[in-house]
Amino acid sequence: MKTFQKTLLALVAGSLLSVGAQAAVTYGNGYTGQPYVGVKVGQFNIDADGASDPTAYGVYGGYNFDPNFGVEGEFVGSDDANYRGGDINAKAFGAYGTYRYAFPNTGLYAKGKLGVARTEIEASNTNLGLNNGTDKDTSLAGGVGLGYSVNPNFGIEAEYDKLGSDLDLMTVGAHLKF
Repeated sequence: MKTFQKTLLALVAGSLLSVGAQAAVTYGNGYTGQPYVGVKVGQFNIDADGASDPTAYGVYGGYNFDPNFGVEGEFVGSDDANYRGGDINAKAFGAYGTYRYAFPNTGLYAKGKLGVARTEIEASNTNLGLNNGTDKDTSLAGGVGLGYSVNPNFGIEAEYDKLGSDLDLMTVGAHLKF
């Protein structure tokens, strides 16, 4: 990932994490809907012979309608990794419906998500002049993970996402709830 992209991603993530707005909505059942924003880091697994797995950086946000169901959107990009003497990188944009199961009497929860993701894998090999180009795909995507609510406004998560036929993602992240 280029220095400008890293700086922009850090600026956006920092801005989102510093937002102090109380945007909660109280529903008739006594539950207050809860928006959240977060950052994540991990590694893409690209299904291409000879490709190294690039480091992934991302931002995400969502809204929990009740303790179990919500929606989430994310953007994850990568740095350049080695690909047959050239470079390869990946990007993913996703929109998901989420389900959380909170384990009783703990801050631990399991998370599942299902939705759609737009992925883009760029490869270049200037040494051989082969495998240059971009592979774009929009497909069904989903993920599973475990999280821990440190307090009512802060949590951490580890996730595995399947983002199409050629791209997997493993991340750890932290988020603030408002």
